[in-house]
Amino acid sequence: MAVTAEQVKELREKTGAGMMECKRALEESAGNMERAMIILRERGLAAAAKKAGRATREGLVGHYIHAGGKLGVLVEVNCETDFVARTSQFQELVRDLAMQIAANNPLFISRDEVSEEIKEREREIYRKQAPPGKPEPVVQKIIEGKLNKYYSEVCLYEQPFIKEPERTVQELIASRIATLKENITVRRFARFKVGE
Repeated sequence: MAVTAEQVKELREKTGAGMMECKRALEESAGNMERAMIILRERGLAAAAKKAGRATREGLVGHYIHAGGKLGVLVEVNCETDFVARTSQFQELVRDLAMQIAANNPLFISRDEVSEEIKEREREIYRKQAPPGKPEPVVQKIIEGKLNKYYSEVCLYEQPFIKEPERTVQELIASRIATLKENITVRRFARFKVGE
């Protein structure tokens, strides 16, 4: 099926991916826009995985102050080069991440930062909540499911993105990595609320 320039433009506007990537995804999906978006997201995750080991020493410190000045966030987002840090796409990502932190109050960047002590404490709570009489393998599955839910609430990378809840913050970052062709990481953040 022939892909039109209008379709490529529409997909590019929706995803921010390059024109040739959009064209290939549309050709692969036989012109199906939704399927093409999924293909681009999958490729973005693969591209992000390839770049994950690369050093990120440039970037920006972004901020968000909520109306009324009672809530504020500072976040450091790193990339590989100063050139990418100055792009509008990177700056928009930094703003979005600051708003995400303000809205959802994560405690950690990723599950790697959650200490074993906290994980064990949560597992014990979930074990006590498990229905009595269930076999141990079922109890373990319940515990792991609840632990994953806990991560999606307290880990920034695993939270649903506030502007597009069907994708996680990690998937949002992966899509920017695919578009900007550089590794991107959140290094640290601080959330301030008056009275806390």
